[in-house]
Amino acid sequence: MATPILEVRDLEKSYGHVKAVDGLDFDLYPGEVLTLLGPSGCGKSTTLRLIAGLEEPDRGEIRIRGRLVASPSKRVFVAAEKRNLGLVFQSYAIWPHLTVEQNVAYPLEIRGLSKNDIKHRVANVLELVGLGGLAGRPATHLSGGQQQRVALARALVYEPDLLLLDEPLSNLDAKLRAEMRLQLKALQQRLGTTILYVTHDQLEAMALSDRVAVIHHGRIEQIGPPSEIYEAPATYFVQSFIGRTLTFPGIIRFCNGSPYIELDNGDSLMIDASTVLPEGSRALLTIRPEDINIEPLSDVLSPGNYLRARVDALVYFGDHFECILRVGEIQWVLDVPKDCKVQQGQELMLRFHPAKVKVWPV
Repeated sequence: MATPILEVRDLEKSYGHVKAVDGLDFDLYPGEVLTLLGPSGCGKSTTLRLIAGLEEPDRGEIRIRGRLVASPSKRVFVAAEKRNLGLVFQSYAIWPHLTVEQNVAYPLEIRGLSKNDIKHRVANVLELVGLGGLAGRPATHLSGGQQQRVALARALVYEPDLLLLDEPLSNLDAKLRAEMRLQLKALQQRLGTTILYVTHDQLEAMALSDRVAVIHHGRIEQIGPPSEIYEAPATYFVQSFIGRTLTFPGIIRFCNGSPYIELDNGDSLMIDASTVLPEGSRALLTIRPEDINIEPLSDVLSPGNYLRARVDALVYFGDHFECILRVGEIQWVLDVPKDCKVQQGQELMLRFHPAKVKVWPV
């Protein structure tokens, strides 16, 4: 395996009595995109700031290309400007009084490069991000998406070892965000840039990443490829945070050695035989919406893994309906095709395969 670009070991950072980062360990390899994903306040942006040198850790070590850049125990702290990192934040920090070319050239000017070298590098990177014809345009005349690309160009122009992106698309509208997500992915693949990406947006994480680290309360709950995070979540938090999940509380029971869960609403569902929770323990049953088969009540002729649900409302979205269903006291949303013959007030049966159901301890 290649030598990591970035090595993070037992990283900790507290603010007063709040531990924002709590013992993080991970590596980032050349050409890889690793996303730190989690809700607001989970510690992902603090982690990025520690790596960038904008904050000092309380404990742990950070190495970039094998060089120790932060270690409280060894009294090492390398300043941000000496770590050769590219930074793009949510605000972009585009200077309004400068042109596009001047914004991108600034990092090279402070590094003392010649005018010819600066002009050549700036022209090349502006072409890469699709701004080749806008070099002389004032920054104030740019759209949000163009400003985001200027910030990217400025971070890439001095060829950093690692590019750090902190919620770079969050200021864009939904359509432009989707477009920029694709452009950023294409640019990364073309350049082979190593990226540490921070976001709370799971679609961005799934679309852009080679690996995703799901962070909760300053700790990594799971790290792996997007498909593994989605298909084989290690904890209930990971499954509930990534994609849609339907959750039903209940109690684990056994019948002739086979486990099932007795839900609080009185229904019972078979679960996978590999379930290791003891009988009588409280648990949460979870299922992905795409693993549910909807059947009219009249079509159910034999016993099986079913839940009875009522359609409380239907919301039309053009290409599909959002079906608001109720099972007992629990209400949730299920997307259904627009040609699905479901009506408000109708009772349905929801069928689950035991292998698709996950059970988590409470």
